[in-house]
Amino acid sequence: MAILADAQAKIVIQGITGREASMVTRHSLDYGTRILAGVTPGKGGQEIYGVPIYDTLKDACREHDLNVSVVYVPPAFAYEAVLEAIENGIKLIVVITENIPQHDVIKFLYIARKNGVRIIGPNCVGVISPGYRVKLGAIGGDNPDRCFVPGAVGVISRSGGMTAEVSWMIKRAGFGVSTSISIGGDPLIGSPPKELLELFEKDPETKAVVTFSEPGTNFEEEMAAFIKDGGFTKPLIAFIAGKFTEGMPEGTIFGHAGAIISAGRGRPSDKARKLKEAGAIVADQFDDLIPILRDIAPSPDKCSGKDCK
Repeated sequence: MAILADAQAKIVIQGITGREASMVTRHSLDYGTRILAGVTPGKGGQEIYGVPIYDTLKDACREHDLNVSVVYVPPAFAYEAVLEAIENGIKLIVVITENIPQHDVIKFLYIARKNGVRIIGPNCVGVISPGYRVKLGAIGGDNPDRCFVPGAVGVISRSGGMTAEVSWMIKRAGFGVSTSISIGGDPLIGSPPKELLELFEKDPETKAVVTFSEPGTNFEEEMAAFIKDGGFTKPLIAFIAGKFTEGMPEGTIFGHAGAIISAGRGRPSDKARKLKEAGAIVADQFDDLIPILRDIAPSPDKCSGKDCK
């Protein structure tokens, strides 16, 4: 079983005719993902790789029973695109766009939560569930099978690129992934790790979760409290990058906009300590993920993809 999206996902791509979006459309279709429609104002009536294009999302929803949107529109128009998806009943919106004005993000995250809509991102590479051949966004590129094979380990990553690297390490350990999620690197995102742990806890096919964290935010502290309260009972393996940042001046941005240590908060060492106190397994080195995965009990199911090792 996958969280967020499975074989029943009926997907629309907003901004489908853009360079990156059209490339992702082709890669996703080749992977087996069911993309039913695309939206680009002024391009209605055209097709791209066999996917019909509509001028508005309302038009697309009238023709297709859509429930997932992948947003690839420019930053200045992202707010309107997300709002249009919410207004048309889309319940999962994956916002790939980066550099969206923060006041726009604040507004659409509030409206989405008020309407029971799940948002992944913004500034993420997407979501993949290899057991169902569902790929939302650029995640996995044109060869997802290189890193993502079906299995029972969930992945939550702050970094888009490291979503693939973590999944590849899981594959090298002899396992596979149920769902891998790039949550986004901005300070404000739609689905913090703690909320995704809730979903993985309810998924009977996910036996363990691996997280990739960075300096900044209080996401790991929230996860630790959630584990302590009994909200997540499966093995959690965490790697926290950026230990060197604790020796740098506070307020320095390290890569992602949200990777900032400020007012003594967001230090990797504090995150690691709290997660360990809650019972999570914290890897000191990234390569430690392989032996840790092989040692945890109960062990997650072996991956079911080809060439797992």
